[in-house]
Amino acid sequence: MKMRTDVQINDGAVRAIEQAMMRAAEKAIDATLTDVTAAQVMPFDTGDMQNNSTYTAFVEKKRSEITTRVITDAPQARRLYYHPEYNFQTVNNPNAGAEWFEPWGDGGERSDFFANAFRKFLNEELKK
Repeated sequence: MKMRTDVQINDGAVRAIEQAMMRAAEKAIDATLTDVTAAQVMPFDTGDMQNNSTYTAFVEKKRSEITTRVITDAPQARRLYYHPEYNFQTVNNPNAGAEWFEPWGDGGERSDFFANAFRKFLNEELKK
């Protein structure tokens, strides 16, 4: 005996979930940048690189993938990021040094921060 199963997809509900995911991703990447700033790990002389030249990028959705970015577009950022041998001053940010975003990257001690924030914000968005 064959059973027939019909599946209907509620396109409106799918779109609502996708939009909730986008809003949650935006909030999670903003929270990640706030956490990086609070950790005081970026080189900081005048504060321009951290406070004015580092920002979160808009969220991109391609197929089922959401991409977020933290961008530092200060001219000195790349040079400072990849040179741990520099003698970073720690007057303004006591934990300043090279590769300041690594703890939030894959395998870093804060690597779960974004996922946890995304989960929290998605739950909030879905309850609306």
